[in-house]
Amino acid sequence: MTSKELVHAALHGHPTPRVPTGPLAVHFCARVAGYTLRQYTTDAQALADSVIRYHERFCPDAVWLSADTWVSAEAMGAQVGALDDHQPFGGLGQPLVQSAADLDHIPAPDVATQGRYPLMLEALSRIVAALGKDVFIVACFDQYPFSLAAALMGINEIMVKLHDDPAFVQALMARCEDYALAYGQALAATGADLLSGGDSPAGLVGPLSYENILLPAEQRLITKLKTSTGKLVSLHICGNATRILPLMASSSADVLELDHAVDIGSACHAVGLGMGLWGNLDPVAVLAQGTPAEVTAATRKVLAAVQAAGHRRFVLSSGCTLAVETPSQNLDALLAVSGIDSHLWVRTAPSLAR
Repeated sequence: MTSKELVHAALHGHPTPRVPTGPLAVHFCARVAGYTLRQYTTDAQALADSVIRYHERFCPDAVWLSADTWVSAEAMGAQVGALDDHQPFGGLGQPLVQSAADLDHIPAPDVATQGRYPLMLEALSRIVAALGKDVFIVACFDQYPFSLAAALMGINEIMVKLHDDPAFVQALMARCEDYALAYGQALAATGADLLSGGDSPAGLVGPLSYENILLPAEQRLITKLKTSTGKLVSLHICGNATRILPLMASSSADVLELDHAVDIGSACHAVGLGMGLWGNLDPVAVLAQGTPAEVTAATRKVLAAVQAAGHRRFVLSSGCTLAVETPSQNLDALLAVSGIDSHLWVRTAPSLAR
């Protein structure tokens, strides 16, 4: 199997000779290739070269296209940037949306002209040309509607609005959904194998608000993306999302990206065997600050929990994005377990052979 075939097989529940790997390497790639974060974030060739050179060095089965979590917010008109060359982009100045009147000033999405959309599509095109035949490519369409709405308003402001004026929040989320859909469709057309989006503020609102307001928006977007592109779609919520795992599983996503705070064995049972899981080593305490031996032990613990649950739709990864300062030998240790322990993966997971 090629890496692309391996990840596809795993996510569709088919037998695989080993567990596939796909650490969430984003800004880490810039360090590998010797670029500043500003270069990585603002130059299509630098971004693509970073991902390609990262793959040449570490050979994971899946690579990621992502610059930061502000690509769509910038396209909608938000002011974004970084304080220096070595910081990721974030929001600058006043929030783009402060009242209902501000919604009328957000134009319709145009991925060919707005913000860094053209840059991201060019970078993806370069990555697909270099790696797409054999490597599984995940492209981030940035944010799900609530997370993008929070970027446009500010997290504190939208939490208040969610309580006081949920209809306004839903109207803003509808505009955000248009952008996420257009960007996701463009990424799919450019060659992405899986479309990934984050909705991390969803983990802060509580199960009731998530089920009644946020989840329907996720479901609509995921259904539209899957129907219009035929691609797999994943959902990422940072932190301990244990309370809402069954709801996340009802989002229609093909894959849930789980952070390290979620017990992976419990998650396998909570979402069922039909759901793909991607995760979930601690990117800081283990991968950035641990020793190679500690990384190996933690990786084997994750695999043992997945195997014990009989879960076959699994990709081994960090729970969230790798820290830039992650030691190379620690990532080597994570990836090595997939090959060294492949016989254990097959032998201790009988369902893989069915």
